[in-house]
Amino acid sequence: MEQQVNSKKIILNNGLYLGLATVALSIIMYVTNMIYDQNWIVGLISFILMIVFIAMGIKAFKAQNNGYLSLSQGLKVGLGIALISSIVAVVYNLIFLNFIEPEFMTKMLEMQQQKMIETNPNLTQQQLDMAAEMGKKFSSPAITSAISIISSLFFGFIISLIASLAMKKTEDSF
Repeated sequence: MEQQVNSKKIILNNGLYLGLATVALSIIMYVTNMIYDQNWIVGLISFILMIVFIAMGIKAFKAQNNGYLSLSQGLKVGLGIALISSIVAVVYNLIFLNFIEPEFMTKMLEMQQQKMIETNPNLTQQQLDMAAEMGKKFSSPAITSAISIISSLFFGFIISLIASLAMKKTEDSF
């Protein structure tokens, strides 16, 4: 019976690197005062980083496993990387929101409300108040942390599935 390759180091390293890359991107956004801009390019860069680090992790696992990779092994490595990176990002976001920029959520909600008024000037005050209340509920640290982790795992699953299917190679059983 062959020895099973331990994926923990690969998951931890790639997850930490992806998390730190995500934090670095957030810091760059903050320092360049682009933090309040909802730019699609930043989302694209984040997604590309996720693809790269998950694919690299799965490839590293396959290399350590004598060139073999099952779908379940690839999914395990990819989802582990996504989970670790999202935990790093959540910790940074909690530090950011509580110590670095405590008024961030308030400013974002105000900007969103202003955008709603510009987009639909016929909104009543009651509709604006309802939207503001919903925004406050969904901007709590617990909710934003949960959404961050769930979305990271969702996209991590999709990326891992595609990468694992592309790299899959199982041992012949005779």
